Amino acid sequence: MTELLIVYHSKTGGSRQMAQAAATAAREEGVVKLMTAEQAGPDDLLAAAGYLFCTPENLAAIAGVMKDFFDRCYYPVLGRIEGRPYAQMVCAGSDGENAVRQIARIAQGWRLKEVQKPLIVCTHAQTPEQILAEKTIPDEDLARCRELGMALAAGLSMGAF
Repeated sequence: MTELLIVYHSKTGGSRQMAQAAATAAREEGVVKLMTAEQAGPDDLLAAAGYLFCTPENLAAIAGVMKDFFDRCYYPVLGRIEGRPYAQMVCAGSDGENAVRQIARIAQGWRLKEVQKPLIVCTHAQTPEQILAEKTIPDEDLARCRELGMALAAGLSMGAF
């Protein structure tokens, strides 16, 4: 089992672009399943060898839809995915640090193993208009997303994790 599961939520397109970039690069190294947080469930987590979680930071927290994914999946997979590798990406208007802490705490409860440092892309959206506007993630940030996706998939394929 070497499948990388990428779960994301995106309302204004930033996190979607990040997740898609990671998935495209990861597919060069292995099997990838890219799913929205609304679609993903416990069976998807159980079937995968590793995870990449990607979310926007909303009001200094992970997006509610991403939180719902974790809420729906937490207990059904508890004790069944321990030790599996994970990484995370956050699309933030400010710093993204609290969203990173929240996902890390959930991953700690599942006893997952962080294998890459969190990747935060800051859009600097601060006004209501900027926050709600469709996002375009710069190429240099998408390159970092591709690198992370490829590294995760390669590590899974080689059995490094």
